[in-house]
Amino acid sequence: MKTKQLATQLLSCAQVELHYKRPLFDTMVSITQPEDAVKTLRQFINPKTLDLREAFWLLTLTNSNRLIGISEITTGTTKGVQISTKLIFQIALKANATAIIVAHNHPSGKLKISESDKRETQKLKLLADKMEITLLDHLIITSESFLSFAYEREL
Repeated sequence: MKTKQLATQLLSCAQVELHYKRPLFDTMVSITQPEDAVKTLRQFINPKTLDLREAFWLLTLTNSNRLIGISEITTGTTKGVQISTKLIFQIALKANATAIIVAHNHPSGKLKISESDKRETQKLKLLADKMEITLLDHLIITSESFLSFAYEREL
């Protein structure tokens, strides 16, 4: 009898409800090219830390490429950043995103795709595809400019 009571208690506390209300369509920023994403990110990013240490951001988008939100996933050191794919997809799923753009900065100012950048991007693309989310781009941002994996055909 005690086992049945315990099971009932456990089941009663495992209830999950999802609620989602997107922003009004006309108020949402449209992202149609990498320049749009970079312009929007630059309004979000603290320019005083862009050359200080690496950070990683996520842009969540609707099916019509309207911006749902921007999240800073993590910050690292001047040499790199460790990203959490779990956190990226938790946010994307909670936001009901059908597409995402990821971005990180290079404090050195060097716009070159590293092997690590390529590996992480391919990992994110594979996971996104499995969840029916489109990885539209991975951007590398510096104080002066940016690089788009999509433009470089690395995606």
